[in-house]
Amino acid sequence: MKDIIIPIVAIVVGVIVGTVIGFLYRKNVAEKEIGSAEQEATRIINDAIRAGETKKREAIVEAKDEIYKERTEAEREIKERRNETQKLERRLTQKEETLDKKTDAVEQKSAELDRRMEKVRKTQEECEDIRAQQLSELERISGFSRDEAKQYLVDTIEREAQHDAAVKLRDIQQRTKDEAETTAREIISTAIQRCAADHVAEATVSVVPLPNDEMKGRIIGREGRNIRTLETLTGVDLIIDDTPEAITLSSFDPVRREVARMTLEKLITDGRIHPARIEEMVEKSRREIEQIMKAEGERATFEVGIHNLHPELVKLLGRLRYRTSYGQNVLKHSIEVAHVAGLMAAELGVDPMPAKRAGLLHDIGKAVDHEVEGSHVTIGIDLCKRYKEQPQIIHAVAAHHGDVEPESIAACLVQAADAISAARPGARRENLENYIKRLERLEEIANTTTGVASSYAIQAGREIRIIVKPEQVSDDAMVILGRDIAKHIEDELDYPGQIKINMIRETRVIDYAK
Repeated sequence: MKDIIIPIVAIVVGVIVGTVIGFLYRKNVAEKEIGSAEQEATRIINDAIRAGETKKREAIVEAKDEIYKERTEAEREIKERRNETQKLERRLTQKEETLDKKTDAVEQKSAELDRRMEKVRKTQEECEDIRAQQLSELERISGFSRDEAKQYLVDTIEREAQHDAAVKLRDIQQRTKDEAETTAREIISTAIQRCAADHVAEATVSVVPLPNDEMKGRIIGREGRNIRTLETLTGVDLIIDDTPEAITLSSFDPVRREVARMTLEKLITDGRIHPARIEEMVEKSRREIEQIMKAEGERATFEVGIHNLHPELVKLLGRLRYRTSYGQNVLKHSIEVAHVAGLMAAELGVDPMPAKRAGLLHDIGKAVDHEVEGSHVTIGIDLCKRYKEQPQIIHAVAAHHGDVEPESIAACLVQAADAISAARPGARRENLENYIKRLERLEEIANTTTGVASSYAIQAGREIRIIVKPEQVSDDAMVILGRDIAKHIEDELDYPGQIKINMIRETRVIDYAK
């Protein structure tokens, strides 16, 4: 047992001794490492301090350089601003000196102006004195008082103003008489003709007789289907009222109205009235109307003696059979114009055929003016150009209402024949009694005007010839008097076209040799 304990104790003691020795050794080593670390730390700290000092010195140097640069730049800017300020001060000084000089000059001019105004005032006073003396002398020499002389001057100025007004009025009339009045009247008359609301009853209404009143119900049909079909297909209003055994057809288009009238007559004769039959009869009536218009156009060309017209122009002439103007049938009017123009051309010794051809075609535009935009003159020009009419015929159509100046004998003849045909008594819807009253009223308006000696309505009322009293009306006053009479006629009378005011002033001197 003792043998075992001793080795164990020896081992334990050895382990303890070894542990103590190891501990001491490690301590010594640790102390050496700590010392070395402290030295290294001290060295690093010193290096850092030295590096910081270096950076600090470099930053201070850089800051000083920057401050120097900023200071230099600031000094340069201050110097530049100082120079600019000095320049501005010099300019202000110069301006002040200039302003002072100008002020002195203005004061001098003001003083000079005051002196001149005083001189002018004195001169004006002298002029007033001289003027008063002259007026007194003039009154003595002329024998006129001041008021009388003033009245004489007023009369002189009035005569001069009247002369200037007459000249001005003559110029205005010359510029506008062929344009303003003609254009205005043409626009109004064309608008009245082409507007259904303004047509008179005879021009827009047809009456179809019925065999009995029972036929009215058949024409209306069940729930109105027959009358609606007829109105839709023809474009005509059917007026079925209490009028016994009659139906009224209303439409501004005479061709449509004629188609409806023929259709209604066929239906009444046939007795079968239903939508399909109505459609068939309307188409048949239209074909018949086309044939009638073609035949009428051919008859018109044969009557006038015009050949080689384009077939479409012949058809359009036939359409004029159903066109009226102020109640005058346009086809008959065109034929009459062609005859009159041809007769006048023959009397003048020129070829009558161009005048006849232009007279027949002058209102061709009225055949389609319900369907095409523009005046009948413009439409007629386009139609004649489309169907290759000669330039002189186209020009005559264009000039027949004065829209362009007539440049050929045919154009002048057509213009005159158109006026003659439209103005003759009975040509248009105006009875003879009203026509005579209008002529008498025309002369009455002229005769009741101060300064008129006598007047005569001529050219079927298209012209009034007025003879003035020369001792009361001067040449200049005659222009104004004519304008006043024309204005009075426009306000008092209703008439187609225009009325020419022909003023005549004649001075006669009679003496005797003894």
